[in-house]
Amino acid sequence: MLRWWFENLDQTMVYRGTTYPRYLLWHPRDHIHWELAARSATGGTGQGAHFRIVEAFAANPNFYVDSTEYVEKLDDEGLSLVRRIFGVEVFRLEHRFGSVGEGASYRSRMVVGLGSGMLRGVFNNLVRPAVFSNEMGAAWLAHNVEEVGMFEHILPSLYAGRSKQ
Repeated sequence: MLRWWFENLDQTMVYRGTTYPRYLLWHPRDHIHWELAARSATGGTGQGAHFRIVEAFAANPNFYVDSTEYVEKLDDEGLSLVRRIFGVEVFRLEHRFGSVGEGASYRSRMVVGLGSGMLRGVFNNLVRPAVFSNEMGAAWLAHNVEEVGMFEHILPSLYAGRSKQ
């Protein structure tokens, strides 16, 4: 179900008689825009695609993000989005999901900064705080909990009606 959500994030859904982009209803306060900036080799949202994500954590303009990430992984185990600059990874967002009992597990991990290399200290101590502050990171944590919490309200019925789309 979670894989299907990300594979069909570019679709719409009806809420109280009005049609909205799914991305906007997933987090109505913080989400601004989502688009498939580049399709995967198979033509969709899978591995090799690029997602453009526009949002403002805590609806705070100081925590505004407009970024395009490479879909490194999208399968039954999760989603990985990566951003590289000149071939060097500076951002990674991983959502890992699986079945547990009568539900699902969903774990997220975001890494912003360089993991190694000569410029690691300079980038992580000077550049990273200027583009992604610790306060922004805390706002993202709350944002992530809120949007994942929306799944139980919107995803089961949407997934059940997927063949009608």
